[in-house]
Amino acid sequence: MVRPRWIALLFLALAVAAAFAALSQWQLSRAIESGQVVSQDTETPRALDDVLKPGKGIIEAAAGQKVTVDGTWVPGDYLVVGNRVNHGELGYWVTGHLATDRSDQAGLAVAIGWTPDRSVATDAVAKLNRSAIGGQVELTGRLTPPEGPSANAANVDPMDINAMSVADLLGRWQHMDGVVVYTAFVVDDQALPGLEAIASPAPSQEVELNWLNVFYAVEWVVFAGFAVFLWYRLAKDAWEREREEYEDFLSGGSGGSGGTDGADAAGPTPSLPRVD
Repeated sequence: MVRPRWIALLFLALAVAAAFAALSQWQLSRAIESGQVVSQDTETPRALDDVLKPGKGIIEAAAGQKVTVDGTWVPGDYLVVGNRVNHGELGYWVTGHLATDRSDQAGLAVAIGWTPDRSVATDAVAKLNRSAIGGQVELTGRLTPPEGPSANAANVDPMDINAMSVADLLGRWQHMDGVVVYTAFVVDDQALPGLEAIASPAPSQEVELNWLNVFYAVEWVVFAGFAVFLWYRLAKDAWEREREEYEDFLSGGSGGSGGTDGADAAGPTPSLPRVD
């Protein structure tokens, strides 16, 4: 193994292993970089139209953003949405339809307040729908992606709403022909009297590694180890082969007629290969 040829091959194997180790480090750095979360200020309110346009799907970066919007409440479009959890307690939302101050009066679903009592929510909706609230209002709340509509259980009134689905609400609002709507809804920071404010914490920003890059990094480490192992295996196989040939030579030479003549006829005894 200390012959020049094997020493040269050892340096080659180490060079290949070093290259593989560098590739592993690069893949690992890519995994960390791609997993870093870009800090986003979701708590400074922005104008709704700067974040989301009517009829457009909400993107992940806009979800959870605090927004401000001006508009007018639409009487008759207040609804109760059930299956709402607030601070760990199950209850109901009172929701409303805000006609925004845009020229097209785009509709926006707003979660106004929460209560654990269904009758309180129903009474609040009935009172709001009876009172024709006019005039401009300005609200601040958190922009939230819509939920998919859910089928009610057999023992539940089919007219009950148990998901904050903008599509479902749109089907229940009045006079919506030709009116565009926002695909997401807003959770109002301020609750109406008699209702509790809806808990709407800032979105969590978790760092997740790119596991595909991590897998590639581990692969390159395995390749680096294999390069050195391959050199060792080849060198050891060559040494063992030379040793077997030498032993075969000795056993063949000792099978002669005996005495010194046989030894002389066999020629000089070869030296054992150096295997340091």
